[in-house]
Amino acid sequence: MSDTLLETRGVTVRFGGHTAVDDVSIAVTAGAVTGLIGPNGAGKTTLFNTVTGLQKPTSGQVFLDGVDVTRAAPYKRARRGLARTFQRLELFLSLSVRDNLRVAGDMHRTATRARHDIDAETDRLLELTGLTDVADRDVSDIPTGRARVVEVARALMTRPRVLLLDEPASGQTERETDDFADLLCRLAGDGLGICLVEHDLPLVMRVCSRIHVLDYGALIASGSPEQIRNDPAVIAAYIGTEEVA
Repeated sequence: MSDTLLETRGVTVRFGGHTAVDDVSIAVTAGAVTGLIGPNGAGKTTLFNTVTGLQKPTSGQVFLDGVDVTRAAPYKRARRGLARTFQRLELFLSLSVRDNLRVAGDMHRTATRARHDIDAETDRLLELTGLTDVADRDVSDIPTGRARVVEVARALMTRPRVLLLDEPASGQTERETDDFADLLCRLAGDGLGICLVEHDLPLVMRVCSRIHVLDYGALIASGSPEQIRNDPAVIAAYIGTEEVA
C-alpha cells in the first residue's frame, strides 16, 4: 500500500490572465515532513488553498489517500483527515489556549467522542506541544511565536492524517524554532504527513526529507535538502549565495 497521503497532479490555477500555479505535481507522504518553499508570490498559499478546497483549480487533480477530492467541499476533505494552519493567525484571541483547543474538539465531536475524551485529548496535546504553562492564559496575552504553536495544536485536535503548515515559525524566537523543529519531527515520527511552507530555510533543511520549490507558480526543483541546497535554479531564484545550514 502506498504511503502517499496527499497528491496534486498537474494543478493549475489562473486568475484572469495571471497563472498563480502552473502544472504543479507534488506528494506528501506519511511519516515525513515535506517542504514547499519559494519567493513571496510563488503560489505556495494558492496551492494550499486549492488542496483544502478554498480555491478551485483551473485544471489538474487533488488526491487524498488515493481518492480524487478535486471537487469535494473543504469540510469533506477535513473529514478525510486534512487540516491546515494559515499565514495570519486564525485563533479566538479572547479565549484561553485550552479553550481554543476545546472549540476545535467540539466542532469535530462525534457520537463516540464524548466531552471527557476531548478534555483528555486537549491535555495530551497541550503537553505534546509544550503549551501546558500557558494553557489557561488568553491567546491575546501570549507571544506570537507561542500562538503559532497553539494553531498547530488546534489543528491536531481534528485528528488529521495530513497537516498543512503555512509559515508556522513566523514570529518565533530561535529557541522556539528549535523546539518547534523537534515537535514536527515527533509528529512525523508518529505517522503524520506534514507539508511545510516556510521561509526559515535552516528549519526547512533540518526537518524536511523532501522539498519542492515554486517560482512564479511553477515547480522548478524537487529533491532532498542537499539537492535543493545545491540546485543552481533554486540558488538563482530563491536561496541566493548565502550559506544555508
